[in-house]
Amino acid sequence: MHIHDLKPAKGSNTKRKRVARGIGGKGGKTAGRGQKGQHARGTVKPGFEGGQTPIHRRTPKAKGFNNPFRIEYQAINLDALEQFDAGAVIDLETLRANGLVHKHGFVKVLGRGELTKSLTVHAHGFSASAKAAIIVAGGRAETLPPPFGGRRPPAKGNALTNR
Repeated sequence: MHIHDLKPAKGSNTKRKRVARGIGGKGGKTAGRGQKGQHARGTVKPGFEGGQTPIHRRTPKAKGFNNPFRIEYQAINLDALEQFDAGAVIDLETLRANGLVHKHGFVKVLGRGELTKSLTVHAHGFSASAKAAIIVAGGRAETLPPPFGGRRPPAKGNALTNR
């Protein structure tokens, strides 16, 4: 076989169809575009869907959904409360003074670890296991009311983060 013997496979090279070359033949006059309309005139913008809102405008841009009324808690576990003396009253100021929570925001006590001392704990929230462990140890778990009352929180998120 020589280089002059090479040719493409049968049917792979087809002749280009020449349309719109007069009225004689199948591809003449309107050249397969129909009559009138924007498709016949070649003025359709990319992404145009016939007046329907296009998909690039229907699809949301942001990833996910952030609830503006969410309440974010700072978590603290029972094993962190073990460092306090028996009979101590642990409130938000005590936790902040010991560097266990940030300056702003709500605090929720979670049930990881064990509590062996009787403590009175004031927090905005308690998990069921944490509350049970504090009561079993002889302490009290007191839930603080949210600053926004019985209503939903303001739309910016936590009311305490703006202070």
